[in-house]
Order: sequence, then C-alpha cells, then structure tokens
Amino acid sequence: MTQKVSPLAPSILTTTPPLDGVRIATAAAGIKYKGRTDLLVMCFDEPVSVAGVFTRSLCPSAPVDFCRRNLEGGKARVLVVNSGNANAFTGKKGSEAAELTAQAAARAVGCLPSEVFLASTGVIGEPLNASAFAHVLDGMVGEAQADRWESAARAIMTTDTYPKLTTRAVKIGDTDVAINGIAKGAGMIAPDMATMLSFICTDADIAPEVLQSLLSKSTGPTFNSITVDSDTSTSDTVLLFATGRSGAPRITEASDKRLRAFRKALESLMRELALQIVRDGEGATKLVEITVTGAASNRAAKRIAMSIANSPLVKTAVAGEDANWGRIVMAVGKAGEKALRDRLEIRFGDVRVAVHGERDPDYSEAAASEVMKRPEIPVKVDVGVGKGRATVWTCDLTREYVAINGDYRS
Repeated sequence: MTQKVSPLAPSILTTTPPLDGVRIATAAAGIKYKGRTDLLVMCFDEPVSVAGVFTRSLCPSAPVDFCRRNLEGGKARVLVVNSGNANAFTGKKGSEAAELTAQAAARAVGCLPSEVFLASTGVIGEPLNASAFAHVLDGMVGEAQADRWESAARAIMTTDTYPKLTTRAVKIGDTDVAINGIAKGAGMIAPDMATMLSFICTDADIAPEVLQSLLSKSTGPTFNSITVDSDTSTSDTVLLFATGRSGAPRITEASDKRLRAFRKALESLMRELALQIVRDGEGATKLVEITVTGAASNRAAKRIAMSIANSPLVKTAVAGEDANWGRIVMAVGKAGEKALRDRLEIRFGDVRVAVHGERDPDYSEAAASEVMKRPEIPVKVDVGVGKGRATVWTCDLTREYVAINGDYRS
C-alpha cells in the first residue's frame, strides 16, 4: 500500500556532509520489491573502530548474531544493510546467507570477514536469497562516494515514510570533528539496547572500548526511551564507527575530559534520530513526550513512563484528542512501581488536570482539549514518592497503524 508522508515529518531534511574515510553506495537489488532501493554498502578506507548495541530479543536475526561475534575484534571495513527481508527466524539458511554476504563484501573491499558488519530489516521468517545480490557488492564498493548519506537513509527504509538522518559538529581538543547518523524505524519499536536500525559515523579517533562506552551510555536516554507499539524487533541494531581521519588526538580513556563535548553531541544526535523514528510511527499524527517525576528512582520513573507510553488506551485517547487523564492514572497504577495515589499530579502541557489524587478543582476541559489538538503533546506526571525522573517519547495509535500492519506482508 502507498503511504502518505507522516504529518510529523521534518519540513526539510538535514543536509549531511561527507565524512572523511566513509564512502557509500546503494542499489535496487529486488530483495522484496522491484525498482526500489534496498541495499546499502558503507565502506571505510581503512580499518576503523566500531561499537554496537543490539536487541535483547531471544529470537535475534542472523545478522545480529554475526555482528555480535565480529564486534569482539573492534574493527570494521565495511557495512552491508538490506531492507525488505529481516533474515530472522530463518534457521541455518539465515546463517548461511549472512556468511555468503560477508564473504562477498570482504572480497570486494579486500578485508577479512571478521571486519564485515551486517544488518537486515523487513519481513521475519522469509529466507533471504543473498546470492541474488552478493554479486553486486564488488561494483557497489567500486563506485561508492562520500556524499550519499540521504541515499543511505532511503535504502534502509521499510514502512518508513521519510529518510532519517542528521549531523553534528564538535571539537575534541582544538580539532573539529563531525558525527553523521542515519536510522530507520516506524513500527515494531520498543527498543531494548538499541532501536530498529541506526548507523553513526565520526571522524574522531576513539579506541573501540571507549567508543563502546560512549554508545552504551547514550542509548538509554535516546533509543531506549522511545516506543511506537511496545514490540521489540528481532533485528534492533545500532553501530557506531570512528574513522580517526579528523586529525584530532586519539582518545583511549572513557574518562578523558576532551570527550565532554563529543559525548553531549553524540547523545544529542542519537536523541534526534530516535525522535524522528517516533515522528514516523506507523499511522502517527501526534508526538507525545511523557515526563515522570517524584519516583523512587530514575529506573522506576522510566518504567512508569513506559507504562503510560505503551498503553493502547492512552495512545488511542491521544489519537482522538481526548484529554482522558483517567487512562494516565490507570497506566501509573499498573506499572508495578511505587506511586502515592493521593499525591499524584498530572498535567497536559501547562494544564493541571489532576492533583492530590483527584481532579484539579480548577480543571478546564476546554483548556485540556486545546492541548490535545497540538501535534506535539507534553504529559507530566508526578507520583509523589522520591526524586526519580525520566522522559520517554511515543506517538498516538490510529486506524492507519492497523491498516499498515494488516497489509504488511501483502
């Protein structure tokens, strides 16, 4: 089915500049649809540092298993990503397809298969015929260019309605460094150590173990703080590559003070990509930011916030622009974390709708309804227990979500 671009999509796509040491090529390999770009190759001119986080699903895809093994080496020369087929729950055939792809990519670049990283996204349970596209990798590597970040973002789309990409510029010491990132995801989004797919590159010179620390710490408040439909994918993957081509000093310790600005920029980039995913949630018309305060701990606040964000009743109320704060109360109560009913306070935007365990005496249905008509809706909940705080993001649940997923394999 043909999908309209999400009404929450950015009006202008970010212009993502070339990044030294990275070359990109895309192709229409016919993996699921004819004439649709569905294959991405990202080449590195020399071995680069790599870090990764992956799904915690107990049914991970073959590419996730492959990347986990290769991540131990800490070095990468090439990334190959296909859309249209997740190569998940495909048994021995899935592992063989991953190996065939890696062997072909290694030959094309001139590296070891242990320096190849893979990702696949699309339908689960359908065998991936890697032999149908492995032969094109050599040509793709040969014609790869540095200025194709938007093409890369488009190549990994499935039910996405727009490509997701962004960039940051920052300094390490006195040297300018860049960070570019792309992502995909619109449905099956409730990340657990990652999101659907995201690939981030920097020209900073950072040792693999430091890069891993940076990525792991930045995942929690970004990709792991979004949800579209509460479903964690079998393919969730975030990979971070550092080419070292900026000329900045090499960083070998996570505690290095020169990383402060870089760390903030990386988290900012990851948060923007994560929010682009929520804005493109299947059928979404509203972005909802949920902030929980007064919890027993930050972890407890996160669980309560996710309970609200994942509630179909809350999400359908948002879709209907209904200021039904009773559904927020329900979601807080079922979260399994300590909350004091008679101290509970709820706000939609700046409108306080509930306080001291009951409806605010000055509650205005008209004022609350005006907030619900906005494309972006902030919800604030204080549970009256302690100092724990967390913010998560979600979208509304509409009829369009059902239509998209009812036709997904058609």
